[in-house]
Amino acid sequence: MADRHLSGTTAVVTGASRGFGAAIAAALCRDGADVVGVARDRAQLDAVSARLGTPFPPIAADAADPVVAGQLLSTYRPRTLVLCAGASPLSRPLQQQTWQSFSRNWDVDVQQVFGWVRESLLLPLDPGSAVITFSSGAAVAGSPLSGGYAGAKATIRFITAYAADESQRAGLGITFTSVLPQLTPATGLGAAAVAAYAERSGLDVPAFLAQRGPALTADQVGEAVSALAAGPDGAAGAPAGLGGAAAYLLTAAGPSPLE
Repeated sequence: MADRHLSGTTAVVTGASRGFGAAIAAALCRDGADVVGVARDRAQLDAVSARLGTPFPPIAADAADPVVAGQLLSTYRPRTLVLCAGASPLSRPLQQQTWQSFSRNWDVDVQQVFGWVRESLLLPLDPGSAVITFSSGAAVAGSPLSGGYAGAKATIRFITAYAADESQRAGLGITFTSVLPQLTPATGLGAAAVAAYAERSGLDVPAFLAQRGPALTADQVGEAVSALAAGPDGAAGAPAGLGGAAAYLLTAAGPSPLE
């Protein structure tokens, strides 16, 4: 059995009902954390809990609601906070977007991260706590078929870096790290994006993916996030230095620190 390096700690994961969020919850549970899962769909949360076979308090709530963030952080005071909730962008080119569709990820993804990060600093969380936010590889490469998605994810990376600086300035001892997963069909959001970009390229999905090389899996994301949560002295096999950089690009080859 792997070293359960998060034993005795509590984690809160938003977007925990599916995709990366569910995989992260599973990895954190495996490594000993008690995980509180937050998502809007209670039935999907209950299904995750059943699969995990371990205590997994499901909180059916809107993660972008700032009241929810304040209440849950005050109640659970997690050592690990993973902000993975987000909206699926409309896969259309710029001229086929409306402002409402273009700005959707700002209203959901960015607002969620801003609210929880703000509350983490105000409470504050205990020294040694880790806050991990989900940006996207699109924040670096762009995403012309997803409206404001890439810009929203870039802003999440900025917010996370700003929070890390505020934690250091105030001597809070809270780490803030953003992760940027590459485009992958491993989630519903990713599968829709892959299909849209394959069509734009004039390829079928298998041919499009073959050009990109090995695809990142949800399990790989969960393992990387659990290692980040543990910090530089985490689980055996964690990449050297994991936990020491402000942002990581996640690919099938593993996490790579970003400047």
